[in-house]
Amino acid sequence: MLQKIDFEDNFDGPLEEDRSHLLRPSYYLDIIKRRWLSLVVPFVLIAAAGTAAVLIWPPTYLSEGKILVQSQQIPTELVRPTVTSAAQERIQVIQQRTMTRDNLIAIADKFQLFPEKRTLMSVTELVDLMKKSTKIAPVDPILDFKQRTRAAMENPTIVFSVGFEYGDPAIAARVANELMTRILNEDLRDRTSRATDTSRFLSREVQRLQTENAALDAKIAQLRIAQGKPATTSGQDQPTSTLAQLKAELIQKSALYSDKHPMIQSLKRQIQAMESVAQAPATNGNDAAAAASLDALVAQQEGLQKNLEAATAKLMAARLGENLEKDQQSEKLEVIEQPTAPQEPIKPHRPKLLALTLALAVAAGAGLTFVLELTDKAIRRSSDLFTIVDNRLIVPVPYIATKAELRRQRRRRIAAIVLAIVVVVALLGGAYFFMPPLDLMLAKARAGLFR
Repeated sequence: MLQKIDFEDNFDGPLEEDRSHLLRPSYYLDIIKRRWLSLVVPFVLIAAAGTAAVLIWPPTYLSEGKILVQSQQIPTELVRPTVTSAAQERIQVIQQRTMTRDNLIAIADKFQLFPEKRTLMSVTELVDLMKKSTKIAPVDPILDFKQRTRAAMENPTIVFSVGFEYGDPAIAARVANELMTRILNEDLRDRTSRATDTSRFLSREVQRLQTENAALDAKIAQLRIAQGKPATTSGQDQPTSTLAQLKAELIQKSALYSDKHPMIQSLKRQIQAMESVAQAPATNGNDAAAAASLDALVAQQEGLQKNLEAATAKLMAARLGENLEKDQQSEKLEVIEQPTAPQEPIKPHRPKLLALTLALAVAAGAGLTFVLELTDKAIRRSSDLFTIVDNRLIVPVPYIATKAELRRQRRRRIAAIVLAIVVVVALLGGAYFFMPPLDLMLAKARAGLFR
């Protein structure tokens, strides 16, 4: 009894090994017909598992705001700021202080973050998770903190974003606002603290120079009195008038300064020295060594006075800078976009993951089918026969289709055409009855309403 065997090629042409069937679509369609089960089963399993994983993947929302580093409002020619470090460096310092272990734990405790994971996590793991969820980055890539270009250093106006990732959008917004508040407070505290420390240092320096100057005044007055000269260079010739002048000056200064002020202390020491000298017999000696010592002290006092004047000028500038920082008129951080509760999650990107899942499912099914086809030793084409039989013993016999087979092929073609027509009519009818008008769809597309 003769039986039809579905060969993938005919015996037309020379009977020799041929690989041209690999280029024919019918070859792959025949493989799909024979191996459809090995193609469908992996596809369905992987697609179903991947789709379920993508759909149950918890969403993660990112709430972020933007902070502007605003330059000084008052011109620097009028008032120079005390804090002169670059804005990028200060932001890095503030970021490191904000992201400390204690701050992150305090924020996590305040908002009760990650309640399911905290029972299984250590404190170090919680801090690492907080750092991973916190996003602080410059908005403009050119002004990245790691790229210290000259243009970035000369331009103090920088915008950077502060955000937080979390599964609940409302909590993410509250944590982002807390981070921005801490950053603003830390920047204000840091700048004010630097300006105050500068003023304190210069104030101590001025006080030190004033004390040294008062001590030199006392020494010079004692030497002048010992030599019978006036204690000061006010033009008075008599020690009595000089003493009266010092006492008058002491009364005048006491109304302005306290008893511990260096100037008051110096005047008191000069008065005591002159009174002690006035009680002792006056000497008119003109010792050369004493005169040289007096000249050296006067020269030292002149140099000290110059240093005192320079330090006083710096102290006044530092106090102006401190007032500038306290009044927030210098370079400061300003919130230009407040964090809000996001409407859409940033991950997972479900359409992309679904597309990757379908691609993986197709690849798995096709790979299994390819492996099974390679390991199959069945004879399905003429080239397979040549591996076991001499091609001189093979005689091609063309296949003769019966009338019943031709009728079945004709009915299949008609059924496929009718089915295609029905599908097209159904799609057109559904588009007509259920879809909005085309002009309305085009208008929405131009307005960006389709996402």
